[in-house]
Amino acid sequence: MIKLRTYVFIDSLQPQLAAYMGTVSQGFLPVPGDACMWLEVAPGMSVHRLTDVALKATRVHLGQQVVERAFGSMVFHHRDQSDVIEAGLSVLRALGTTEESRQKCRIAWSEIVRAVTPDHAVLINRQDRKGSMILPGQSMFFLETEPAGYIVYAANEAEKAANITLVDARAVGAFGRLTLAGKEADIDAAAHAAINAVRNLSGI
Repeated sequence: MIKLRTYVFIDSLQPQLAAYMGTVSQGFLPVPGDACMWLEVAPGMSVHRLTDVALKATRVHLGQQVVERAFGSMVFHHRDQSDVIEAGLSVLRALGTTEESRQKCRIAWSEIVRAVTPDHAVLINRQDRKGSMILPGQSMFFLETEPAGYIVYAANEAEKAANITLVDARAVGAFGRLTLAGKEADIDAAAHAAINAVRNLSGI
C-alpha cells in the first residue's frame, strides 16, 4: 500500500526559494513565479510510477526526484498553474485517494534566536547549505516539520510575508528543516506566516 505523506501546491515560487531549489535540483530548474507541486510517498520506490503518471498527463517539468528506502519525493513545476494542479490530481487518481488523505503536518520544532553572535553566524555559514549567509546581529528562525516536504510550503509563505534571507530549506528525509535570517521584526512576521501556513493544511 502506498501512503501519501506530503501533497502541497505552491501557487507562485518566490525568488529566493526558486533559486534555492535550483541549487539542489537535478532536473528542470524552476524560475520565480512558477507553480509547483511537492509530493512525498512511502515506500520510496513507488515514486517512479507516480512520477510517470504526472509527466504523461500534463506538460509539467520534473524538478527533482529523491528515492530513499522509506520515502520518495517528487517536485514538478510549470508556469501554468492548471497543469501543475492536474498533474497532482492525476497522481491522486492513480493512488485512489484525495488530498485530504495526506499526512497532516506536525511541527517538531520552532524557535527564534535573536541578535546572533559572530561566532554562531560563522559556524552556520560554514555548514552544508545551499542558501544565503546569515550576518552577525541578525535574528534567525528555525522550523522543523514532519513530513519533510511541508518545509517548502512554509519557506514560500515566509518569503511572501517578510523581507527575510533564506539560509536553508531541507525538504527530504524524515524531517524538513528551515532556517531564515533577517531583522527581528521581519523574522517575527516570517515565523508567524510559516507556522500558520503548515498548521492550516488539512490531513489525517
